[in-house]
Amino acid sequence: MPLTPCDLTSADLDRMLILNNAAEPNVNLLSHEEMARLMEWSAVAAGARGDDGTLLGFVLALPPGLPYDSANYRWVCARGVEFLYVDRVVVASEARGHGVGRVLYRAVMRAAATLHRRAARVVCEVNERPPNPGSMAFHKALGFRPIGRVDYGVGGKAVRFLECRHA
Repeated sequence: MPLTPCDLTSADLDRMLILNNAAEPNVNLLSHEEMARLMEWSAVAAGARGDDGTLLGFVLALPPGLPYDSANYRWVCARGVEFLYVDRVVVASEARGHGVGRVLYRAVMRAAATLHRRAARVVCEVNERPPNPGSMAFHKALGFRPIGRVDYGVGGKAVRFLECRHA
C-alpha cells in the first residue's frame, strides 16, 4: 500500500474526527472543537495518505507544559523531563498492518530529535483495561519500554506508560 506522509491542516479535521471516534475505546471520543484544540497544541500533527489522497492515519504529539486536562498527560508532565507525548495515534481499520503506524512514528521521532539536544524521548500510553494487545506489540516492536502504570479503578481504564529514546 503506497503511503505519503503529510503535515495535517484544519482541512483534515473532519476525517481525523471520523478515524478517532471509530477507534474508541482505544482512544477517547472527541468533539470537533476538542480535536481542533489538540491539533493546535501539537508539536507534531502528522498523517499518512493512501495513493488516492485519503487520510489513513494520524498522530498528535504534545510538548510538556500545556493546560491539557488529561490525567495521562499530567502523569507524564509530573515526571519533570523533556518529551513529546503521543496523545493519540489512530490508523483506519482497513489500513492496519500496512506500515501506517511506522510512518506516523517516524515523524514523531524526527521531531523529538530536533526539539531535544540530547536523546529523543517519546512517551505514550497503551490501554491495559480495556486491553489493546495490538498496540502494545506494535510499540514494543518500535523499541518502547514500560515506565509506569496507572489504574483508574474498577470500571475505569488502566494504562501502561511507555517510553522510547533514540540518540
